Amino acid sequence: MQNQEIFKRPVWKAIFSMGIPSLISVLVMIIYNMADMYFIGFLNDYTQVAAVSLIMPVFSIMTAVSMLLGNGGCTLIAQALGAGEKKRARSYMSLCIWTAILLGVIIAGLIIVFSNPLLKFLGTNEEMWQYARNYMLILAVGSPAMLLNYTIACLVRGEGVIKPGLIANFVSTGMNILWDPVLILGVKMGVSGAALATVLSNVIGIVYLIWYKMHHEMILTFNPKPARESVRHLGRVFALGFPNAILNGFASTFSNQLLVLYGTSAVAAMAAAGKATMIVGLLQMGLCMGVQPLMAYYYGAGDMRRIKEVVMKLFILTLGIGVVFGAVGMLGSKALVGLFIRDLEVVELGQKIVCIQLLSAPFAGIYYIGQNFMQATGSALMATITSVLRQGVLLIPLLYIMNAIMKMMGIPTAHVMADFISIVVTSVLTVIIYKKVKNQLKQKREA
Repeated sequence: MQNQEIFKRPVWKAIFSMGIPSLISVLVMIIYNMADMYFIGFLNDYTQVAAVSLIMPVFSIMTAVSMLLGNGGCTLIAQALGAGEKKRARSYMSLCIWTAILLGVIIAGLIIVFSNPLLKFLGTNEEMWQYARNYMLILAVGSPAMLLNYTIACLVRGEGVIKPGLIANFVSTGMNILWDPVLILGVKMGVSGAALATVLSNVIGIVYLIWYKMHHEMILTFNPKPARESVRHLGRVFALGFPNAILNGFASTFSNQLLVLYGTSAVAAMAAAGKATMIVGLLQMGLCMGVQPLMAYYYGAGDMRRIKEVVMKLFILTLGIGVVFGAVGMLGSKALVGLFIRDLEVVELGQKIVCIQLLSAPFAGIYYIGQNFMQATGSALMATITSVLRQGVLLIPLLYIMNAIMKMMGIPTAHVMADFISIVVTSVLTVIIYKKVKNQLKQKREA
């Protein structure tokens, strides 16, 4: 297929062909993610900013499920195409799309039915309750569209098609930025308007992807029949996508539960700081995820030399991103936090949090490289272990320990400590798995 030509280019060219569009998509996603809070900030009400922050784990559930399907399916599609099995790749595509629709409906129903207990679990206090509830319920209704939009954009990367997912991101973000000021400020819907803008923009993204499919030759299919034929492979999709899904899990809920003890302003400061610091991590993660289908294709083709070359060049690129954007973030912390918060005391608190959270930025790329290498080569269990280690086994106990020792500043410190330990563990596991995969492919060639 012409779409697979991208996998056969020289490694640097292939990395940039797949990685740069992914980086652009991440930048667009960052703008998309920041837009709601930016326009809410014009209301001069940090209670609404805090309410949005508390509901972000719910948004993260939707993102996690779409990454579970999108990245897991993308890896299997690229492996299948690398092995020359187009029919199998198409069945994975159909399976992931219809599973996304089904899970979107289930998630919507669960959030609506259990909204009150969920709000309590998230740490919502009386001051934020109504804002948080309105924001969450609107997102819940739109969850099928939100899941489907991101899942399809990820899946098409597996067949080497970059353009539709990228444009879908641009379309969704553009519509979100257009509707945010109208609904939040013009119609005076506040956080409810932000949620509605998010849902509507995802619907438009799906419409574009369907239109693109109708006018171009792709293995992308909305036919449910191939999905029925490949249901038995759903476990493999989940296994390969699970590590990325954990990255967008519920860990921030535990941070918020502790932050609420220090008041609504503390939650707002952490939320603003989080928006300011996520740029570095998302760029590194986006680059590695964008190139993951490349590694999966080479693995399917048995080309270990190219996999090694991709890994080494990704290290150079992610290190550069971490150093440059980490330094810019620290130097411009006041301006970044000020985009979302107008209260000077909250801005000062957010600045301190930013400077702590960016300490691990230069090296975080190592973690994402290892994660995507493991997934691309079928080592889903090890990738899952490192994700659970970072987002649960290490982070949650560290949050409570560091909070007891350092009070509020212990919370961002715990995140950094979990990052550094996870980076070391992931590095060791990546080296071990690389040697194992290299020997397996060598034996396969000699057999």
